[in-house]
Amino acid sequence: MKMKKLIIGISSLLVGAIILSGCSGGGEQKESGSGDGKTKITFWAAPNPPQLKYWEEMAKEFEKENKDIIVEVSQMKESPSSEATIQSAIASNTTPTLSENINRSFAAQLAASKAILPLDKQSQFSSVTDSRNMNKTIESWKFSDGSQYVLPVYSNPILFGWRLDILKEMGFDQAPKTYSELLKVVEKVKDTDRALWAKKDLADPTAWMRWFDFFPLYNAASNGANFVEGNQFVADEEAMKEVFDLMSTLAKNKVLRTGEATDPFENGDSVMTDLGPWTFPNWAEKYPEMEFGKNYTVTAPVVPDALADEEQVSTYADAKGIVMYAKATEEEQEAAMKFLEFVFGDEKNDMKLLEMTSLIPARDDATENNAFKEYFDKNPAMEVYAENVPYAVPAMDNENYNEIQQVFGEQAWVPVVRGEKDAAKAVESAKKAVEGALQ
Repeated sequence: MKMKKLIIGISSLLVGAIILSGCSGGGEQKESGSGDGKTKITFWAAPNPPQLKYWEEMAKEFEKENKDIIVEVSQMKESPSSEATIQSAIASNTTPTLSENINRSFAAQLAASKAILPLDKQSQFSSVTDSRNMNKTIESWKFSDGSQYVLPVYSNPILFGWRLDILKEMGFDQAPKTYSELLKVVEKVKDTDRALWAKKDLADPTAWMRWFDFFPLYNAASNGANFVEGNQFVADEEAMKEVFDLMSTLAKNKVLRTGEATDPFENGDSVMTDLGPWTFPNWAEKYPEMEFGKNYTVTAPVVPDALADEEQVSTYADAKGIVMYAKATEEEQEAAMKFLEFVFGDEKNDMKLLEMTSLIPARDDATENNAFKEYFDKNPAMEVYAENVPYAVPAMDNENYNEIQQVFGEQAWVPVVRGEKDAAKAVESAKKAVEGALQ
């Protein structure tokens, strides 16, 4: 599910924060003990009903086997944003023991303010990651200080959808994989009334938009290289230039459409689009004629020609996970890790997560694990997403990510998309803008 558009800096919110009354009953100060010798932990689920239902079921099943622990699950508030809810809880010392719905960038803010604990310091952490078979997936979640602050729950790789029927009309048997193959499609598209990529957000500098256009292409071109590391701009500038060159060429050929449009991909007005797996439940209701392998397919981002032989292509991961808050007592920490071991120690629980939420479990082996076979046989597009989970890179671990991505969009990405700046100049502008935001 897409990240919240409203992202508020933790420092600005903590100043003069209004103490919230709680999150669906979960915001009150919790005691470690329940009064009957049991340990009580609190868990805030994402503001998404299927996720809340999932965690309520997990808590009930866990309590059947762990009579000495109570897991109180509630849904975090969505207004004005889930991030704001968490920040206000920190300010008022009413945080839960655990919460989900945390992406890596927001976790960087929480870690910088020492509001969350490094999970890898918990003795059970490696047991959780080993039993879930997620050691490859979790590699890219490591923070610059070497710690793991987030246990990813789901990872939705951002892939690209292609209208196979339109490509075939133009003489192509399959979706392009490289820049040169894409440019052959461009030569056909530019003589039609269609767009290659129709999306208003392409020309919008708002920070979070870049997770769905620039970063998938950059991660693919750079083999998942970091963009910033600590407080340093460390981007692969050659890869970034390749991406800008491509987008500049698309702009010059007038195959990008950034005006208002209603479902241009679904309506056949756009040959390609960025896609997340949350799209398919909506299509099942609104566009039942969309059939995987018949009139559309899903692939990893296109790559520069030099990477044509790469078997695994990196992309951006729209991914969120669980954090543990610093106010948790040692007793609560131990109980919380026991709960996580229970949930993620059984692949059937991940299968239930996938069925109930359409979110791709953050594990390495979903497409090879028999527990998921029946589901993927019925949902082949989702299998493509699961295949790409180990190569999907989460958001940067910098507390100033919002400002970094905002100035990058304003000074580099959007001018290229609008045909106002060439690739070389855009790389210079990007470096200057991001380094300025890191000061």
